Amino acid sequence: MAITTDPVAINHWIACGWPGKVPVGGYWDTVLLGQNIRVSRPQPDIYEAAILTAGALGRRLPVQSRFCCIFTTLGQDPRPLPQIDEFDEPDRRLINCGSVGVNTSPYRMIENFLDMAHFPFVHTNILGAEKKTEVVSHKIEHRKDVDEIWATDCRFFQPAASKAATGGQMTDYTYRVMSPFSIMLYKNVHNDPGRNDAICMFVQPKGEAQCLAYMPMALVDDVNTTAAIIDFQQTIFLQDRVILENQRPALMPLAPAAEIPTKADVGSVTFRRWLKQMGISFGIYEKAAA
Repeated sequence: MAITTDPVAINHWIACGWPGKVPVGGYWDTVLLGQNIRVSRPQPDIYEAAILTAGALGRRLPVQSRFCCIFTTLGQDPRPLPQIDEFDEPDRRLINCGSVGVNTSPYRMIENFLDMAHFPFVHTNILGAEKKTEVVSHKIEHRKDVDEIWATDCRFFQPAASKAATGGQMTDYTYRVMSPFSIMLYKNVHNDPGRNDAICMFVQPKGEAQCLAYMPMALVDDVNTTAAIIDFQQTIFLQDRVILENQRPALMPLAPAAEIPTKADVGSVTFRRWLKQMGISFGIYEKAAA
């Protein structure tokens, strides 16, 4: 697995573990952008990271623990972590659903998370219904002040929008792409239209087409057990994994002729344009379709 030198890719804070993965007094060896690293936990609330070469520790890496995840960066001038206020609200339940390995590009994963059109076909009778497939027109914008992609006014009929739902409903969504390796959605709380659940996906690209996805959530839910919520979220993600690992090419094509979008793919088009503008090369499929 080649170590990338892409300056755009390395200058991001990227998830590299979650607290349950790194025991106190122990460590977790993993791979980030092709580079072997070791994440250790000398004390309950202190994490450290370093480059690992032939079993020996090298350059120490900066570490942040936020959003139920551990983040590090291989770069010297990383893009700041986003602010997600919901994780600081005291009445919310902060739940980390662990990690899932997926053999695909990190950008394929972000794009799939952003796509509502697949709900009726991949998450049938949960996030979508086969007889209700319309993706209602919504707004997609590149917010240049924060350099993020936002999709607002998203609505979709869902038979079981969350573990707390007791029946079908039109669910309101706002999507927020925070970096090439992180995305989240704000989803209206069942029976409380004034608040939104915050559901994140932070992607750890081990290689160009080998990833780990971390799924922390800040929820307004005082009914369901943590185990039930994790089981629901993992079920959804494992359904997505089947689709993601069968997409070809696994890397993300950015050439206009590589893949033909539909009207429902406006989020994908904006996301790919954003990747192209930032000049990222890691995980990108360079050859246009014939």
